[in-house]
Amino acid sequence: MDHLACFTPADLAAPTPPDFGAFRWKLLAQGDSWFSNARAKLNAHANLLQELVFKDKAMTVNCAGTGNALSHMVDLESSPDFVRLLASPEAPAWDGVLLSVGGNDLIAAARTPAQNWNGEPIPLELRLLRRQTEWGPPSAGVARYFSEPGWATYADYLRANVKHLLSLRDQGPSAGKPVFMHCYAVPMPRPAGAENGDELGASGPWLYPALKAYGVPAADWAAVSRLMVFHLAQLLKAMAADKAAFPGLFVFDSTTVPLALAAPGSTGISGDWHNEIHLNHSGCFKIARAWSEAIEMVLEGKHLLPAPTGRKGRGSGTQN
Repeated sequence: MDHLACFTPADLAAPTPPDFGAFRWKLLAQGDSWFSNARAKLNAHANLLQELVFKDKAMTVNCAGTGNALSHMVDLESSPDFVRLLASPEAPAWDGVLLSVGGNDLIAAARTPAQNWNGEPIPLELRLLRRQTEWGPPSAGVARYFSEPGWATYADYLRANVKHLLSLRDQGPSAGKPVFMHCYAVPMPRPAGAENGDELGASGPWLYPALKAYGVPAADWAAVSRLMVFHLAQLLKAMAADKAAFPGLFVFDSTTVPLALAAPGSTGISGDWHNEIHLNHSGCFKIARAWSEAIEMVLEGKHLLPAPTGRKGRGSGTQN
């Protein structure tokens, strides 16, 4: 098994660019902080792409940049390299596209306060959490804290953005090639931000202060985090299942990969987590190993093979 060879757009313009002919699979990558090229994350092997492995040699050009800030979706206007390498007529023909999008947006939506700067209430459809006066009955469980109208707004936003990314793919030489996404993992809300000066972007923590501000009981924080991430996973998987609206989209449910949770209240590296919302090396290793298999199966066309229907007795046949 070979690790995915990771390059940047700058490497393509270097005096000695990577030899595409040395790799069977050539992938383009774009995404949020889980794909970040920040030096601290690369040095700590806390980048999900670094841990992908394939039976055949594979490479990627990662356009994700160096930041970890909670940007809304992939800002394509500030990602000219990605758009050019994906959609321009002279772009390479990629075997697939790796995306890490939606997670930072989910966190940002959860951080939307109940009131704006001048004290005016922000409507439910523009936030993911409810004020205490808006909570549902205790019988609803942790869903009582969750804004379904806000989730509907977020879901529409994510669907529209992914459709746009797929349309860009279909404008260039990689039209119709598979686009791979993951579903993140469930973080433990805790006071664990990024270390000062480690290039991990916004300092954080992220969910922890939001849940405190909304008055959500600490005993329910982990379950609220799970509810939000599972909503995202179900949304992404539903998109991938809609082949008419999202052709060539393949979503790996990374929430099913067993991870070591961070300890509640911990302030640094804990379990498989580097900080509150980013994985450390072991966490990236676990998810990437499982995701790699799913990606390679699609690249090799094995996902098109009919599933076994059970053992047949001797002499039995099938009708075409």
